[in-house]
Amino acid sequence: MKRVISVVVPVYNEEAGIKSFLTEQLCPACSKLSYNTEIILVNDGSEDKTLEKIKECKINNLKLVSFVRNFGKEVALTAGIKNAKGDAVILIDADGQHPVEMIEKMVEKWENGAAIVTAVRDENTTKHKLGSRVYYAMMKMFGNKKVVVGAMDFRLIDRTVADEFNKFTERNRLARGLIDWMGVPQTYVKVHTKNRIGGKPTYSFKKLTSLTIDSLVSSSRTPLIVFGYIGVFITIVSLFLGLFILIQQYIMGDPLGLDWSGAVAMSVFVSFLVGLVLVSQAITAIYISQIHIEAKGRPLYIIDKKKSFGIDDKK
Repeated sequence: MKRVISVVVPVYNEEAGIKSFLTEQLCPACSKLSYNTEIILVNDGSEDKTLEKIKECKINNLKLVSFVRNFGKEVALTAGIKNAKGDAVILIDADGQHPVEMIEKMVEKWENGAAIVTAVRDENTTKHKLGSRVYYAMMKMFGNKKVVVGAMDFRLIDRTVADEFNKFTERNRLARGLIDWMGVPQTYVKVHTKNRIGGKPTYSFKKLTSLTIDSLVSSSRTPLIVFGYIGVFITIVSLFLGLFILIQQYIMGDPLGLDWSGAVAMSVFVSFLVGLVLVSQAITAIYISQIHIEAKGRPLYIIDKKKSFGIDDKK
């Protein structure tokens, strides 16, 4: 039986270009593959005529999942992967910026054994985007140290990866973050992004900020306890400074002639208390982070079935 490639496309208010994307770009690219293909469009509560434009295309291998309202791109990707039946699943945006001609190369990498093939923007297309640079800098500083600059949602995942992805139960999610968390080795392909076919970008500054925060929270607990490190520093510095003032001025009679005032001593004491408060908050944050991890309900482990043997797959 011929293997199947599923293509998941989240769609939100893309009436200006969705028809052109499907008929002139995506479908021709899929027809070049030596596999049966299914295109899964997830209409994320579009408020324009996107749905009508999709129905006008009359594509035989098209599946449509339509939300009652806008739930966000990450949820749309999740629904698409959940409904994909292919041996491999390709995630791609509907605005035409992801080059569909790279699909063939991604499938070729998959045929050669790659479980995840991730598209990475060419450096020349990202160096002038301040928001993108800030995002990746923060991820490397507080989140995933191995994050690849320019990595996109445009990627191919093997059926085994898709099945594991479907086991995640957390509601506030980032698809690429969950896929990266699995630790499955990834193969990367450089791509040159294109201009939008039509319409306006749906990611506002507010949404991009929210994406950055969600990425940090889902991948690391460092932001939760960062003030604890600051508190430890303040506590140690104020403790030694306070001891110095006590010994130098009140025990030894100020031999250095520094003449510390009472206000200075009080400020040091207050700083010491502030440091203790921050440290106590960090300890509380550690407990909260454990609750946060347990609440996600992520699987304890993921088995590499290609390298394992003698196990019961049903367990």
